[in-house]
Amino acid sequence: MSDFETKFPRSLWIRLIIYIALGHVLAGFLYLLFAVGAKG
Repeated sequence: MSDFETKFPRSLWIRLIIYIALGHVLAGFLYLLFAVGAKG
């Protein structure tokens, strides 16, 4: 694992996790938007 971490710095992992989390939040918001719009 140490060799794997030397190729990818910790800041890159943090940025990747933030991007994935924000992508899921945005996707969930869009899903909610369409689900509410389909009912109305």
